[in-house]
Amino acid sequence: MSYHDNEWGIPAFEDRVNFEFLILESAQAGLSWLTVLRKREAYREAYANFDVDEIASWGMCEIEKLMNNSGIIRNRKKIEASISNARAFREITARHGSFAKWILEFFDGETLVNNWKTIHEIPSTTPRALAIAKELKAAGFRFIGPRVVYAHLQATGIVNDHLVGCWRHH
Repeated sequence: MSYHDNEWGIPAFEDRVNFEFLILESAQAGLSWLTVLRKREAYREAYANFDVDEIASWGMCEIEKLMNNSGIIRNRKKIEASISNARAFREITARHGSFAKWILEFFDGETLVNNWKTIHEIPSTTPRALAIAKELKAAGFRFIGPRVVYAHLQATGIVNDHLVGCWRHH
């Protein structure tokens, strides 16, 4: 409830926040979001508060350290992807000024406010999320598919999927 009320769907354009959500959302693949939220503080500590420059410089030593950290999800492929994703994230920010600015280009520079009445109307992915996922994969991202991208768009408020009856919708 706290996550919903204080973070989810609220526009977040800072690169560190966007990077944090991408790391957490890709770690979540195949698991529940609640599982990841419970490990969030451990991720912040293990991942240098999601300092993309530091993470992009990591190698095998840091991978082994993360593999031995019981506070995070210890999936080697997800951990390796998080480091290569940091490198790709930096490239996108270098070319476009910020990651959020790049993503907003898919939305003509504006956030999207949907008007769903029931939770059953909310999609798990969209054609835009698919297009963004393809671009991310082309840039070198791993463990980032259209569902992870759509979850990212929702979490960072680029897409507002709060139900019309929710106090957070407006």
